Amino acid sequence: MSKAKIMSPKAAARIQSAGAAKTGGQTAKGSFAARAQSAAAKVANSSSVKK
Repeated sequence: MSKAKIMSPKAAARIQSAGAAKTGGQTAKGSFAARAQSAAAKVANSSSVKK
């Protein structure tokens, strides 16, 4: 079993950009790109993560 990785805002932006390029600039609600962006926001706003 592999260790969980933290989603960085940069990685989430790359994922969302790639998905939006295929769908005419739209990101569907609940899509992997949307979930990645949400995870990155939670990490960025977490007080337990050192910046």
